[in-house]
Amino acid sequence: MRKSIGLVAVVLTFTIAGACSPKEKDETRATAEDIENKTKEVASDAGEKAKEVAGDVADKGKQILTKTGEVITDSWITTKLKAKFADEKLLKDSDITIETKDRVVTLKGTVRAVDGKRQAVSIANGTDGVLRVVDELAVKKK
Repeated sequence: MRKSIGLVAVVLTFTIAGACSPKEKDETRATAEDIENKTKEVASDAGEKAKEVAGDVADKGKQILTKTGEVITDSWITTKLKAKFADEKLLKDSDITIETKDRVVTLKGTVRAVDGKRQAVSIANGTDGVLRVVDELAVKKK
């Protein structure tokens, strides 16, 4: 941008210093101002676009992906765990609530045996995207 403005100033200086009529000098000044204003506008737009792209890149960098390319979100983790727990024999007749926030899973509720509790925590820890598991499960025999 500075090069464009400098070039406009040089052109303007040479034009004004030369043998030009007052009307030509005024037209040259107006043209130079238009060029300078457009240059500033384009530079400003480019700066805003660069900030937007940088923000998008930063957001993409924060996203975690599965091996198959799916974006891992808190709700994705919760849904995945519910499906895994439903298929687990040791968790049959358990009542587990899964809460996921910032990829930290909290398991609440009851299971029938200590082995079920261990298995639920193990499954949660082994799920893509999970940073940590908070175990608040209680063993309650039915």
